[in-house]
Amino acid sequence: MMEAPELTNGTALCLGRALHEGTTSAVGICEALFTRIDVVGDTIDAYLHLDRERILAEAEASDRRRQEGKALSPLDGVPVAIKDNIASKGEPLTCASRSLASFVSPYDATVTERLRKAGCIPFGRLNLDEFAMGSSTENSSRPPTRNPWDPSRAPGGSSGGSAAAVAARLCPWALGSDTGGSIRQPAAFCGVIGLKPTYGRVSRYGLVAFASSLDQIGPVGRSVSDVATLLDLIDGHDPLDSTSWPEELRSVSAALREPAGKGTLGIPAEYYGEGIDPEVREKVSSVAEAYRKMGYRIREISLPRTHLAVPTYYIVATAEASSNLARFDGVRYGHRAEAAGNAVELYFRSRGEGFGPEVKRRVILGSYVLSSGYYDAYYKRAQQVRTLIRDDFLKAFEEVDAILTPTTPTPAFALGEKTGDPLSMYLADIFTIAVNLAGLPALSMPCGLTKEGLPVGFQLIGRPFAEDRLLRNAAAYEKCHPFPDQPDLPVTA
Repeated sequence: MMEAPELTNGTALCLGRALHEGTTSAVGICEALFTRIDVVGDTIDAYLHLDRERILAEAEASDRRRQEGKALSPLDGVPVAIKDNIASKGEPLTCASRSLASFVSPYDATVTERLRKAGCIPFGRLNLDEFAMGSSTENSSRPPTRNPWDPSRAPGGSSGGSAAAVAARLCPWALGSDTGGSIRQPAAFCGVIGLKPTYGRVSRYGLVAFASSLDQIGPVGRSVSDVATLLDLIDGHDPLDSTSWPEELRSVSAALREPAGKGTLGIPAEYYGEGIDPEVREKVSSVAEAYRKMGYRIREISLPRTHLAVPTYYIVATAEASSNLARFDGVRYGHRAEAAGNAVELYFRSRGEGFGPEVKRRVILGSYVLSSGYYDAYYKRAQQVRTLIRDDFLKAFEEVDAILTPTTPTPAFALGEKTGDPLSMYLADIFTIAVNLAGLPALSMPCGLTKEGLPVGFQLIGRPFAEDRLLRNAAAYEKCHPFPDQPDLPVTA
C-alpha cells in the first residue's frame, strides 16, 4: 500500500492509477491530505472551508463503487480542491467576501457537476482575493494565503489559494479562475502549472462573475498531464452558458500522446523591456534556448499594442464588475445591514459593510466609466482597443505557432509590499492581461528558482482553441527540464 507521503506527493493521475491497482483507497488519500493540512495548513492558509465529514462520505462511496467494479471513471475517488468563487452544492460560496460570508450554494457549477460525474471529490474551498479582484490573495476577507516556497511572500492572486494548495501538497490539483492572469500569475509564484483556457471552452455557469467577457475557469496542477486531464473533465459545450463554444472539442490529454511538432515560438520584444527582474529575464531566456536545442525555431515578433493592455483591461474589467456586483444589495441574499432606515440606506450600508477596499475601488471606477457622458470616451474606446490587441496576436500567429513570454515581471513579492500602491499591484499582471482581452489560451509553467529559492514561471500563449498544441509544447519542455520536487515548508505541529 502507498504511504502517506506518496499519497500527498503523487500527481492526480498517479493517484488514479493507484486506486485502479488497489494500492490505496479514496479514503486513504483524503485522510493523508487531512494529515498534511493539519501539519502545514496554518503556515499556508489556503483553505477557507473543509468539510471533512462530507469528503470522507464521498470517498467511502467511491471506494464501494470500485469494489463493485462500477467506478465512474479512472479518476473516481481523486480529490479536487475548488476556488471559492465556483459553486459546489451545499458548500459555502463566499468569494472571500464579508458580503457572502454565510452564503451556501444551492447548486453545482457546471464544472463541479462534471467532476462529480467522473467520481472526483470536491475537496475544499480555496482562498482568493475578494471576488477574484487582486494579485496577492491579500484582498481576502480572511487571512491571506502564504507562498509555500517562502511564507513571508505572496502566493499571487486571485487564485492564490489554488496555486499554494497544489504547491504545498494540500491537494493533488485544483480549479481556479482567470480574469487577467489569476491562474497563471499565482502558478508562476508558487512553482506549479496553471492554464487559462480559450474564452468559451469551459462553462462559466456557476462561476460568480467578476468580468463576464474575461473570466475563465481553468486547472492548476503539478504536471502537464494532470492539467490536460483536468481540462478534459471540465470543458465542452454547456447550454447554460450563452458564451460556451458550441462545437465539439478535441481531447487535450489524448493529444499529449502525439509529438509536439517542434514548430516556431515567437518572442515578443515588448515583454522583455524595462521593469523585468534580471533573474526572470535570464530564466525565461534559458527556456527559449532550451526549445531551440529541442529543434524549435525561435523568432522575434512584435505585439505593438502591449502597452495599452493594462489601461484597457482596467476599464473593461471594472465596468463589468460594477454591473455584475450590483446584485449584492442586501435584499435577496448576502450581507444585510442592520437598522437601515429605508431601502436606499439598506442598499448603501449593506454594500459598504460587505465589500472590501479593493472591490469598492473597482466598482467605483467601473461605475464612472459607464456613466452618462463617459461611456464613449472610456468603455467604448477600450473595447475598440481590445479588438486591436487581439488583432496583434492573430497577426503574430500567422508567423508563429505559440508565443513565449515571462509570466510575471518579478518573482513572488513580500506580503504587504504592494498593498499600499494599487498601480504597482496591477502591474504584477502586465504579461497576462492581454491574453484575457484577446480570449486566447495560455499557461504558466515553472522554469527554475532564483538565488533566493523562489520559482520563476514562463508563459506560452496559443491560438484560440489550440490547447492541445500548447500543452504538447509544455510537455516537451517538462520532459527535459523537471522542476524541483517541492518547497521546503516549515512544519507547524
